[in-house]
Amino acid sequence: MKNILLAALILLSACKVQHIKKSVRDSEVFDQGFTGFMLFDPAKDKVLYAMNEDKYFTPASNTKMFTFYAAYKILGERVNSLDYIESGDSLIFWGTGDPALLHPDFEDSSVLDLLKGTDKKLYMADNFDEVQAYASGWSWNWYNYYYGPERSAMPVYGNIIRFKKDLAEDRMHFSPLFFVNNIKEDRYMPTRSYSIVRDQKMNDFRYYLKADSLSFETDKPFVTSSQLAKELLMDTLGKEIAVIDYEPFKHREHQKLQGISTDSLYKQMLTISDNFLAEQLMVLVADELFDSLEVKSAIRYVTENYLDDLPDSPQWVDGSGLSSQNKFTPRSIVKLLEKIRAEVPEEKIFAYFPSGGKSGTIRSWYKSDDENPYVFAKTGTLSGVHCLSGYLLTKSGKTLYFSFMHNNYVISSSELKREMEKVLYQIYTKY
Repeated sequence: MKNILLAALILLSACKVQHIKKSVRDSEVFDQGFTGFMLFDPAKDKVLYAMNEDKYFTPASNTKMFTFYAAYKILGERVNSLDYIESGDSLIFWGTGDPALLHPDFEDSSVLDLLKGTDKKLYMADNFDEVQAYASGWSWNWYNYYYGPERSAMPVYGNIIRFKKDLAEDRMHFSPLFFVNNIKEDRYMPTRSYSIVRDQKMNDFRYYLKADSLSFETDKPFVTSSQLAKELLMDTLGKEIAVIDYEPFKHREHQKLQGISTDSLYKQMLTISDNFLAEQLMVLVADELFDSLEVKSAIRYVTENYLDDLPDSPQWVDGSGLSSQNKFTPRSIVKLLEKIRAEVPEEKIFAYFPSGGKSGTIRSWYKSDDENPYVFAKTGTLSGVHCLSGYLLTKSGKTLYFSFMHNNYVISSSELKREMEKVLYQIYTKY
């Protein structure tokens, strides 16, 4: 009787695998591009099904999971928001990449409190040359879009201007007001509803609202520089700041100012796929490791010291995944998911990752039959790229790891999502 029962269970398990295999391998939708997939059961330490799992794909924002893991390993509970030296009547400070300074989505006053509270003369050592505004492989024309703020040594206001208009108001508002003389109305701009455009190389913005009955909120990146960061800080503090050469202080002993909790940065970065936070987190990792802001060195260090057990060596070039030069395999991403779950408390993982039908980039997809989400996963989207990797909680109580990677597809991402939703729902109900 036991042998019959065991045989039946094995047969049932084989049928489940064959069903998933058919759903993925024989899909006419997935056949419109190049698809990789891997499903792993950690309780059995077993790959349930895999296809092209050893092939390299452009991961887009799946890269942010690597950034998260690097930051979680290196940064601790709070970021280092500023490096500084107090000498005589002077306070010399320089940036660490902390993204929270005057950021509209965070309330962190650590830097402002230090600079406001001192009676010393303020000097900003200019280390902006240590951070390239755009990473390798970024597109030049992202300068005008919310997802493409410049990276910098000392971001201020998230390196964006936030424009907002409520339906009941006639006027558009923006912050910071520092840019009031750089924002001009242009009634000749072509638009169906509203348009806000920045000059490519200067902080000159033109806008036109075609109708008053509009409601929107949008972010526009500004061109960063040490001079602009100084002026924005002076405008806020009401104090004079002088910009000085960083080189004499580069290797001097200095103090580090604790700032915002990393928890708040991780949650926003992963949930809404915030590119700016992802990039600045890697700058912070470099600062913590080397007291410099060299992102390439930080990526190399993390790869060699914490990711040397991945099945396939990652090609990893930025923090956000905006670069098409990033290349990972589905099985390496599944291995990363395994490492994250082994080292990060589960309640934090499920708070950080977007949840199907509930939050972030998958709030409209992968809904469960009840109030409890069954997919906690990171999306990744670029032109011709759509990926989804994370954790799947089945009805029977299992937690499975999966990675779906699609490249070079010629259909809409919505078609891909609908097909992925069918596959993941089958797994949710049958395993």
